[in-house]
Amino acid sequence: MGLFNSILEKLGIGQHDEVPTLKVGPDDSIMDSGGPNTASNATTAPGRSPAQGSPSPAAAPVDVAGRLDEMAATHGETLDWRRSIVDLLKLLDLDSDLAAREALATELGCPADKLADSAPMNTWLHRAVLKRLAENGGSVPPDLLD
Repeated sequence: MGLFNSILEKLGIGQHDEVPTLKVGPDDSIMDSGGPNTASNATTAPGRSPAQGSPSPAAAPVDVAGRLDEMAATHGETLDWRRSIVDLLKLLDLDSDLAAREALATELGCPADKLADSAPMNTWLHRAVLKRLAENGGSVPPDLLD
């Protein structure tokens, strides 16, 4: 698992309740397999075949800034996660040393010229992480995506 996946995991992005396995009964009704959040022997909607079933509800976006602000409020250090990739990683209790940041930058496709100097790499990396969080179901304020 890459470092970006660890960031997603720490923020709870992409983690959903278990989706039950549904079976088609002999009378073309859909029956649950006993998973959570299901109604026993639910039938298909009128006009839908059992294969189509009901659309699954979309997961609500994770409020990235809100979650990070809450974490920062209870953290022992004052961390400026909105401007610093090092502070963002520290806040998530992830490795923030240069080697880890270089690995994350490489994972996210950082241009080689930025990898050669840590300051431009850090700036690029901070923006790239926030952009990728938004692409993966995080709600990120627009001013952090510029």
